[in-house]
Amino acid sequence: MLAVYPGSFDPITLGHLDVIERGCRLFDRVVVAVLRNPNKTPLFTVAERMEQIRQATSHLPNLEVDSFDGLTVNYAKMRQAKVLLRGLRVLSDFELELQMAHTNKTLSNHVETLFLATSTEYGFLSSSLVKEIARFGGTIDHFVPRHVALDIYRCYAKTQPVSAPIVDSPIQEQPPMAPVEETSLDQGI
Repeated sequence: MLAVYPGSFDPITLGHLDVIERGCRLFDRVVVAVLRNPNKTPLFTVAERMEQIRQATSHLPNLEVDSFDGLTVNYAKMRQAKVLLRGLRVLSDFELELQMAHTNKTLSNHVETLFLATSTEYGFLSSSLVKEIARFGGTIDHFVPRHVALDIYRCYAKTQPVSAPIVDSPIQEQPPMAPVEETSLDQGI
């Protein structure tokens, strides 16, 4: 059975990879479908995102990476997929995803939506959060695959000055200051 995992993946995160790997264990074939979303201004082109995903998933023989415009359910029908795979992090994700699943069901009753709860360690993680951290000079290596982190750092290096490195050494105590002698100004004269 074929499942489609749609999204913008701008950038792909370790949370996305968690859902992809688990989906590949559940289904014969999985297509990661990169959406060209006209409502978003992406950091990476569709082609760049597809290549990032291919590199991160090269170990998964039953995975394909593709892109599409328009309605996800129409893409799934065109690919003859029976399942849309969606990851859930928090309750607010569920509300939006359930609404989309019901809408997709009204458009095609041949495609089911399967929700996978993200693994606990990725429950907070989003592409937007990764970009915000990187934009302000934070480290994102533990949120995205290494090659994706390097791509993101390069993007923000073009538009932002290099931040001063953060030093992880303990604060050293300063020696006490020498007492100040009173002057005639201090005595109100």
